[in-house]
Amino acid sequence: MSESENRQLSGGTRWRRFAAMMVPATVVAGGIVLGMANGAIAASFAVSGQTFKVGASKLEGDGFKQYGGFAKEKDGTVHPVAVSEISNAKLYDLCQSVKVPDLPVVLTINAGGGGSPATASGLLIDMDSLEGDAEFTNIKIGRDATDLNASATPKSFGQSADKVVITDLEQVARSTSAGVFTLNGLKLKVNVGAAAKECF
Repeated sequence: MSESENRQLSGGTRWRRFAAMMVPATVVAGGIVLGMANGAIAASFAVSGQTFKVGASKLEGDGFKQYGGFAKEKDGTVHPVAVSEISNAKLYDLCQSVKVPDLPVVLTINAGGGGSPATASGLLIDMDSLEGDAEFTNIKIGRDATDLNASATPKSFGQSADKVVITDLEQVARSTSAGVFTLNGLKLKVNVGAAAKECF
């Protein structure tokens, strides 16, 4: 990371190609499943143990928080994750993909194209990784996680920012919950065989 990439400019911080546990990873609209229609929808999901991928050409968000945590499956299996929260987000050219285990089948969902972004509020996500080009406004790194969420582990690492912009976003997550998703131009497809390709 060069000095020019790491310095703050007019209240913003630019970092390139980052991993979720190293710098803030913004919450994205993951966890979208069959049956969701165009428009405002509520979503809340439990951890299944399976990961899914989410990509977007650009994400703009307000009210970002991140801290370490664990995602737990029904059988007790525990996965360390980066827990990320975002109050409000716009997602351009959103793509989500879920691969069916042991079968050449991938479910893909696309939304937010044509200049009409998908929007989300009250997002909470457990993620394994995130990559992209990011700019954070008024970022604070090294906060006590319990100042960001009372249920976090005391004295554990946390970080927050007023605003975030991520381009070329690629995220792998385990679970997502949200207040509302608005999916403009929603397209869902079950891809089989040679067409069973994920978002990235």
